[in-house]
Amino acid sequence: MAFKSDIEIAQETPMKDIREIADGLGVDAKYIEQYGNYKAKIDYNILADMQDKPDGKLILVTAITPTPAGEGKTTTTVGLADGLRKIGKKSVVALREPSLGPVFGVKGGAAGGGYAQVVPMEDINLHFTGDFHAIGAANNLLAAMLDNHIFQGNELGIDNRRITWKRAVDMNDRQLRYITNGLGGRVNGVPREDGFDITVASEVMAVLCLSSDIDDLKERLSRIIVGYTRDEKPVTAGELKAAGAMAALLKDALKPNLVQTLEHTPAFIHGGPFANIAHGCNSVMATRLALKLGDYAVTEAGFGADLGAEKFLDIKCRITGLEPDAVVIVASVRALKHHGGVAKADLQTANVEAVDKGLPNLLQHVENVTQVFGLPAVVAINRFPTDSEEELALIEEKCRALGVNVALSEVWGNGGEGGRVLAEEVVRLCEQPKQFEFCYDIEASIEEKLEAICKRVYRAGSVELAAGAKKQATQLAALGFDKMPICMAKTQYSFSDDASLLGAPRDFKVIVRNLKVSAGAGFIVALTGDIMTMPGLPKVPSAEKIDVDNTGRISGLF
Repeated sequence: MAFKSDIEIAQETPMKDIREIADGLGVDAKYIEQYGNYKAKIDYNILADMQDKPDGKLILVTAITPTPAGEGKTTTTVGLADGLRKIGKKSVVALREPSLGPVFGVKGGAAGGGYAQVVPMEDINLHFTGDFHAIGAANNLLAAMLDNHIFQGNELGIDNRRITWKRAVDMNDRQLRYITNGLGGRVNGVPREDGFDITVASEVMAVLCLSSDIDDLKERLSRIIVGYTRDEKPVTAGELKAAGAMAALLKDALKPNLVQTLEHTPAFIHGGPFANIAHGCNSVMATRLALKLGDYAVTEAGFGADLGAEKFLDIKCRITGLEPDAVVIVASVRALKHHGGVAKADLQTANVEAVDKGLPNLLQHVENVTQVFGLPAVVAINRFPTDSEEELALIEEKCRALGVNVALSEVWGNGGEGGRVLAEEVVRLCEQPKQFEFCYDIEASIEEKLEAICKRVYRAGSVELAAGAKKQATQLAALGFDKMPICMAKTQYSFSDDASLLGAPRDFKVIVRNLKVSAGAGFIVALTGDIMTMPGLPKVPSAEKIDVDNTGRISGLF
């Protein structure tokens, strides 16, 4: 049987006018800025006007450690929101915007899949409403003003060798990781080594996603550290007088984007920091809007629960005061077999023993959510036709031993109807008691916070700071930045900092090679292993399959 592609399903499904979606949420027309018939931005002033309205329930969707077999986290998130509508609940979904890097690289788009998608998926996966372009422009304006300041006399005494601010582009382009600029004589600037980050790794992205309003945005932008003076004092965007102009570029990007699912459930898609190199959550504004406008707000955090969920809880919740009422941990039988050592080509074959070997990965994520963070959880199995009843029964048995139910999710093939069982369990969990706790005390030292994450969440045996990172930790503490949360930059493919260690490894060592303060975002980034802030394209990039015909119809997106 031939299955339709995601883009074929999306293009065949009629959409409602975005004004009808907004009207169903009770959003007054004065707050709506339309981008065509099916996309709109919502004026953030609506939040101030609704501040006395009680919040709905917050549901966080996360997953096991990602594998090439796929887990279906975004698909489950969308399908759960549709499923909640099927059982009579007013739900709203809040997601991140896809980056062009993965869209044209190896992962593809991030709009869900099958019959659980957000639409218009082509727009969402490509330029959408221009937010990422605005973020890149603000990032690069700051870079230009920094280099111009040095060229014009360097009144602030910035040390050329200690500039930390990079330029940004929303593309996987390894050629730009390390560059030399300012060449060609005096009129072309001061020569120095430089580099690019992918836009989703820019601190401007994190700042936009964590800002509560335009004033908070400007304040955070002004705190961004771009480098250090010769006597090691930080230099900020505020000192360069760049924050106002950056905020002007971002004023529209700050407004959350409203679209819809295939079943017309309202969806806010806003912001897109990666979870392996940034904090991996959609914007605070989008989450707050979903909570104010729906009885159930369904959101997700990137990659596995050791990355996105940990950062959602330890960074986003700490900054905002939000607390999830329930957590969904997405897994698939295929992915568990991969963690059990089965090659990708053999994942279709039933193998209870391999599932059993891979289960410790899922169970560790369950333990982290329920025991480390103290939140009610359900495991959602993204079901494939090749899954055997014996494999599914084993997963259910092991999860029940930890006090967690398992719900089969069949949203890929059946949309919201396939998410009814999961939706009913989530509604039940939202009424259960919780004892939410952070993984670490914010007053702890940088080293203590790193140890808490690595030992409590990853189950590492030890944490080692490279010589440079040790010096940076001392300097950051001296500058008063040590009371910030930690944002781990780590491979998404393992609990460890080594992508080849599958399952649930133990007693490994995490090596932190670099510490960098994101003073505007309000956290310290800890880079581990060989993680990079500018990915590269694979040997056969997804871009090779994407095309557009003479009617403007796009193909090849997935």
